[in-house]
Amino acid sequence: MAPPLRIVVGEDQALVREGVVRMLERAGLTIAGVAADATELVRLTRDQRPDVVITDIRMPPRLADDGLRAAMEIRVAEPGIGVIVLSQYLEDRFVLELVGDRADGVGYLLKEKVSHPEVLIDAVRRVAAGRSALDPDVIARLVGRKRADSPLGTLTPREGDVLALMAEGRSNGGIAERLVVSVAAVERHVTGIFTKLGLDPSDADQHRRVLAVLRYLRG
Repeated sequence: MAPPLRIVVGEDQALVREGVVRMLERAGLTIAGVAADATELVRLTRDQRPDVVITDIRMPPRLADDGLRAAMEIRVAEPGIGVIVLSQYLEDRFVLELVGDRADGVGYLLKEKVSHPEVLIDAVRRVAAGRSALDPDVIARLVGRKRADSPLGTLTPREGDVLALMAEGRSNGGIAERLVVSVAAVERHVTGIFTKLGLDPSDADQHRRVLAVLRYLRG
């Protein structure tokens, strides 16, 4: 049996921090450390090398986007560590900055959704596995900004649905379950997406999934 995932939590509000920690512990995950400011979060992550870091966007010392900046620093310094950012508001700029040029191992969730433990735990497991975990509302907002000349416009409505669920970090099996179709049907749609977006067939499928999600988010 694999050891439980190790998590570092960054949150300056004690009640919220304790709530997140309890959710994770009840799911059998290990808390490797907690931090109340962005500087401590980066230090703890460097020292503990957890599987996943969860952080609020707005943290001390400036109470601005310090948590986001810490998350971005961690992604650069420790690319093997998954990062999930929690936000009170849906801010497109923050999502795109966090994702950068790597859509793997990253999550962005609205805090209101994290009140449901299964949402947070599912996101942690996806990010730890190297997939993305982007809030569906975030994805829907970004879709509305797509340019008319984007190659995404060549996708069928069903291919768009599949790509949106890929951006949430779902596997082909998870997409099939959500759309109530067969895994084989999802695989056909994924192949069509790769072709229409001009992704090189010689690349590994996981790499093409990451590239497809990046193109989806950027339009």
